[in-house]
Formats: sequence, C-alpha cells, structure tokens
Amino acid sequence: MSADVVLSNLLNPPVLFFLLGVLAALARSDLELPPPIPKALSLYLLMAIGFKGGVALRINGGEGALMVLAAALLVSVAMPLYIFPLARLRLSAADAAAVAATYGSVSAVTFVTATAFLQRLNLPQGGYMVAALALMESPAIAVGVLLARLAQRGQGEGITLGGLLHEALFNGSVFLLVGSLVIGYLVGASGGEALKPFTETLFPGLLSLFLLDMGLVVGRRLQTLRQLGIYPILGGLVLPPVNAVVGLLVARTLGLGIGDALLFVVLCASASYIAVPAAMRQALPQANPALYVTMALALTFPVNIILGIPLYLGVIQAVW
Repeated sequence: MSADVVLSNLLNPPVLFFLLGVLAALARSDLELPPPIPKALSLYLLMAIGFKGGVALRINGGEGALMVLAAALLVSVAMPLYIFPLARLRLSAADAAAVAATYGSVSAVTFVTATAFLQRLNLPQGGYMVAALALMESPAIAVGVLLARLAQRGQGEGITLGGLLHEALFNGSVFLLVGSLVIGYLVGASGGEALKPFTETLFPGLLSLFLLDMGLVVGRRLQTLRQLGIYPILGGLVLPPVNAVVGLLVARTLGLGIGDALLFVVLCASASYIAVPAAMRQALPQANPALYVTMALALTFPVNIILGIPLYLGVIQAVW
C-alpha cells in the first residue's frame, strides 16, 4: 500500500466530510442535517449506483458476471456460519446471530465510497458488482435468524417464514437497489447517457453531504464504545480484515480485474447497519442493537472507508 494511495483516499472530499462530521460530534457541535435529508440522500445513492450498475451490466455482462454473482451469494451465506460460533463464545444466541448477520451482510455506503475511490484513481470496474451488492444484502439475515432458532430450540419470540423473507428481500434499500439495477439494464447506454447529470455529475457532492451526516452519527456512537467491552470491540476491528481475506481469495480465483476485485473485497469486509437492524427488530427483537449496530457503525464502517479501502487495494495490486 503506497503512501500516495492512502493520501488519495484521505484527501477524497467524501472522506474528509465524513471526518468533519465525526469531529463535529466529538466537539459537541450543534451541526446536524434535518431528518428527511439523510433519508433522501440514501435513496438517491442507492438509485444512482443501482442504475449505473444496470447500464454497465447491460454493456459488459456475460458468463463471468454470473460466476461472480454466484460466488457473492455463496460467500454471503457462508460468512455467518463461521462468525456465529466465534461470537457465541461470549454472546447470547440472539446477539451472536445478529452479529453474524451484520458481518455476513454488506454496507451499501462503503461500496459507494469504494466506487468513488476507484473513479478518482481512474481504475475500471464492471457494473455487475452492483448486482453482487444487492444479492449479498439479504442471505446473511436469513442464515443468522436460522442459526439463532437452532441455538434457542424454539425459545423466544417466533416469526413466520413469510414475514422474514419479506423483510429480507423487500426492505426499502434492497428493493430500490434491485429495481434501479433492472431499469438501468433495460434502458442501456442511451438511457444512461440521458441520466448522466443526475447519476454522475451530482454524485460526488451528494455523497459528501451524506457522509457528513454519517460522520455525525458515527461520532455520537463512539461515545458508547466503552459500554461494549473489549470482545465486541476486537470483533469489530478483526472481522473486516478476516472477511476481506476471504473476498480476496475468491476474487483471485475468479480472475477479477483490480477494480472489481476491490469492490468484491470491500463487500466481504463491510458490515450492514441499515438492512440488518431493520430485519432484526422483527426477527430477533431480543438481540441488543446497541451491540451489533455500534460494532458495524462506530468501528467497522470508519475503519473501512479511511484505511481499509486503500489497504485492500494495495494488497490486491501486490497479489495481482
């Protein structure tokens, strides 16, 4: 990992605005975005990245893309299977399952930040990685809940299979991402050119504004880290590089290019703090959100976007 790559990431405007938000929260500034704005920005980012991915998938898709998508699905199912027994050493079945689902699922914002990082370095990428993002959101949720049910042997609150599947497959973020991907694929290059000002010109500025708000949220969460104890803190720091190694091995086996390999590794190393909490509230209400949300949001997310992305790229460039 060269110093130039690290510096390029740190001087990336979205990352700097993220750090500004963290600093504002730690300084107890009254800086904040009105609640509807972060929600609107989140919808925009999912729509833009899904649409651009669909257009690119239409242009560059093929048998290789199907192999990557199959591997993404398999990895998303497999990761909770080894995370759960490790978490179970110190946590209850419900909390361990929530942590396993969190780190088996993915962070769309981390993916978007990595995409902007590649664009800044002029490294090419394939649109099918957005489809991998969509596929990896939900399977870990179902696996995590299943592991909790097996461990509890029917104890705790029940949930219907239909309710779980609906929450995992049709929550707002997944639905918008997949829908935008399909629309981008249908309209192809001509439709992509028509929406270019919306999906590309506005993208860096709106991503910066969104990450400013994320920085405020993370800064406030940092104050609760002391309540977690050392074991969850170590988990939040160690699980991302471990999962990144899994992603690296799979990406190398598939023969992905450097840009696509980075996105795949980032997906494996990231953790969900949006889709999983929404699903866990319904499926495992006894799980403590202060634990798994804080691990993902206050530890894994900032470490990934500040140091993880350039570190993963450096390793990929060395191996490739």
